[in-house]
Amino acid sequence: MVRYERPGAAALVTIDRPERRNAVDGPTAEALHEAYRRFAADDTARVLVLTGAGEEAFCAGADLKAIDTLGPRLDLPEGPLGFTRLASPKPAIAAVSGWCLAGGFELALWCDLRVATPSARFGFTERRFGVPLIDGGTQRLPRIVGTGRALDLVLSGRIVEAEEAQHIGLVTEVVGHGAHVERALAMAERLAAFPQDTMLSDRRAVLEGAGVPLAQGLGLEAALGRGRHGTAVAGAQRFAGGEGRHGRGAGI
Repeated sequence: MVRYERPGAAALVTIDRPERRNAVDGPTAEALHEAYRRFAADDTARVLVLTGAGEEAFCAGADLKAIDTLGPRLDLPEGPLGFTRLASPKPAIAAVSGWCLAGGFELALWCDLRVATPSARFGFTERRFGVPLIDGGTQRLPRIVGTGRALDLVLSGRIVEAEEAQHIGLVTEVVGHGAHVERALAMAERLAAFPQDTMLSDRRAVLEGAGVPLAQGLGLEAALGRGRHGTAVAGAQRFAGGEGRHGRGAGI
């Protein structure tokens, strides 16, 4: 149903229902919530990598053949599909192959970064059936691709292929077929190697500063930065000693 593994510094969470295109029913949603709680409580798990079993689908959204099992979850604070109304305390990466639709698309948007194969397809296909977005898609997509492009996808429900998804900033990187999980785990290891307090602080400034007035966002950035003064001084001393010159160690 949901596999939780610890390959290195990442928590690898896999929706394991390939026979249903990794669609989520009630028990799967609860298992996803439990995986989130496990990740959040484990200080040694520094990045969450979310994926779907097989290459046909990341997640096709709610399992419409078991929709009654999701009914009791509609008003839960964590969200219908496991954790979509919660904020992750640490970075998350979606490793996407194949169909990434409806609530599955919203699960991918919950993540900070998205790695996709050429077969990845994104879309709010529930549009054609009159089903609303209730797992964060209307709020997260505009923050990622901008209001205009978000409205295009939300209103039309059209399918976006991997190349276009990367072009509009929805996908961070497109990799070869079958390489999405490996690449996401490699990115996770790189993120885990950075000084965590400043990386998490800067991440918080980006996420909490989205949508607020510039002056307020700058104040948040300054306050968070002041709290990491000791780490900054230590890092500056390492740089002065020759570490990381010429961009070595940058990027993921």
